[in-house]
Amino acid sequence: MLIVDDFPAFRAGARSLLEENPGIEVVGEAEDSASATQLAKALHPDVVLMDVYISPVDGVTATRQIKALL
Repeated sequence: MLIVDDFPAFRAGARSLLEENPGIEVVGEAEDSASATQLAKALHPDVVLMDVYISPVDGVTATRQIKALL
């Protein structure tokens, strides 16, 4: 799973909660949509937890871009 949010505290909390489940591995975190796209391209996560209100492009657009890449 790749976690994308501009608030470090949210990313840390989400990672902590998600990693309590042995079936979930968080492979990366990104603070903006541009780095999320690059990380997704490099890491090939099965799931992306994306903040909708993120920049430089919104989370919906970034998710579409990531889906097209993968």
